[in-house]
Amino acid sequence: MKNWKVGTRFAAGFGVVLLMMAIVAAMGIWRLQSVAEATNAMMQMPLAKERLISDWYSNISTSITRTTAIARSTDLSLAGYFETATSDAAKNAAALQAKVQRLLSTPEEQKLFADIDANRKAYHEAGDSILALRAEGKLFQAKNAFEKNYLPSAARYQASVDKLLRLQRQGIDGVAGSIDATYRSSRLVLLALSAAAVLFGIAAAIVLTRSLLRQLGGEPAYAVRVADRIAAGDLTETIRLADNDENSLMHAMKTMQGNLARSVDHIKQSAETIGTASKEISVGNLNLSSRTERQAGSLQETASVMQQLTSAVKKNAESALHANQLAASASQVAIAGGNAVNQMVGTMATINESSRKIVDIISVINGIAFQTNILALNAAVEAARAGEQGRGFAVVATEVRALAQRSAGAAKEIKSLIDDSVGKIVSGRTLVEEAGATIGQVVDSIRTLSDFVADISNASLEQSTGIEQVNQAI
Repeated sequence: MKNWKVGTRFAAGFGVVLLMMAIVAAMGIWRLQSVAEATNAMMQMPLAKERLISDWYSNISTSITRTTAIARSTDLSLAGYFETATSDAAKNAAALQAKVQRLLSTPEEQKLFADIDANRKAYHEAGDSILALRAEGKLFQAKNAFEKNYLPSAARYQASVDKLLRLQRQGIDGVAGSIDATYRSSRLVLLALSAAAVLFGIAAAIVLTRSLLRQLGGEPAYAVRVADRIAAGDLTETIRLADNDENSLMHAMKTMQGNLARSVDHIKQSAETIGTASKEISVGNLNLSSRTERQAGSLQETASVMQQLTSAVKKNAESALHANQLAASASQVAIAGGNAVNQMVGTMATINESSRKIVDIISVINGIAFQTNILALNAAVEAARAGEQGRGFAVVATEVRALAQRSAGAAKEIKSLIDDSVGKIVSGRTLVEEAGATIGQVVDSIRTLSDFVADISNASLEQSTGIEQVNQAI
């Protein structure tokens, strides 16, 4: 623990105290849970059964009182008057008996309930016999049956129910005693744990305080005052230490005070030595100043030459930039020319396709003229066969045939002209494609030239920047 940090010590001390308090709280919660479970068990079973049996007993007492009044009365109409109440009481008693029977759990309860059931049957038989005798008008016999049969059976019935009721109350008293015992033991355990936690907290506080005072070497306020004096530059303060104190903060501060005092003395000696050296350096600086003035004149001449070189390089860079712009413009013009040639190639291809379509149309016309000529020839033959009647038709057929022959001749001439045009278009398209390829090569060459000129321009700019930096440095 002596080598632990302060935070670790406090964390360990308070952690153990908190752990013990947590144990106390957990123990209290556990014991309270036990009490709650016992109370809940008492409320769910013994107390519920006790209340049901008590209601059942009250119901039986009321029924006995009502039957006694009927048996001892000479009014025959009294039984009819209490008939509804008697029936309801019997139903209520049966319902309570059924509920109690469902809650019974021990053999003793089962045995008592069997006695109750037997006594209940005898009780109801005696009561029914009294009502039957009164219904027949036999009041004397009914009174005798009441005294000899009903009252003893009713007493046995009530006594058996009372035994079961006392048994439930004994169970409730037992659970209550267990709860009280749990409470008393829990209180003792919690008091013991709480006392242990308090005692441990006091012991931890004493141990932590002593360990911190040993580590500090004195009170914290005294350590702060000494540290403030040292920080203010006062190294004459006498620091008081306890006997055999070699590892505390105050011992370290006393050691630091002595080291600082020795360091200050050494610094004073060094300052005197530095003063002497500074005087010697001042004399050397005077000599250096004269040499520096001469060197400055040489640097001015060098700067003038560098300025001239800078202006020449800038002019070269500007010329290279202008050449780059001209090359870029020429490249754009060449690209535009190449695009125009490509468009011309496309247009000539379209014209060539149209010429081929015209040739096809003329071929159709030539075929039509040939068919017309054959038809005219057939018409002339038929007109010759017709004799005098077909002479006029023969003249028309001759004219049609002549017209067809002229159409065929004209179509041949047009076809020959178009074939010639198509051949020239094909030749022209070949020349245009060659021109487009040549222009593409020119564009590539101009682009290469533009790249070279751009490289030259960039190099000139870099040279100009470098020379300016050299000029500024000079």
